[in-house]
Amino acid sequence: MIQNVIEEKLHLALSPTFLDVRNESYMHNVPAGSESHFKVVVVSEKFENTRLIARHRQVNSALAEELAGAVHALAIHTYTPQEWTEQNQLAPNSPNCAGGGK
Repeated sequence: MIQNVIEEKLHLALSPTFLDVRNESYMHNVPAGSESHFKVVVVSEKFENTRLIARHRQVNSALAEELAGAVHALAIHTYTPQEWTEQNQLAPNSPNCAGGGK
């Protein structure tokens, strides 16, 4: 499962205190059972004093192989532990698919 690979790679690369990887492919016009659209919420001390673009680059780097292959879309939400607490441990919901038939 691609979802498991994503989880493993992010754990290794970022040592998150919280990680949520969701397969959101069902929200898009893809065949049932697809693993092509994901949302990741990563809380890591490695994001301390790091700009958002650098955080996203860290995630993209860890998942470069998946992004070059089966993963079509990746929504990334990155937080430090303090930011996560200030967010009430909630990340934004993904928007509805704008293309395709759903």
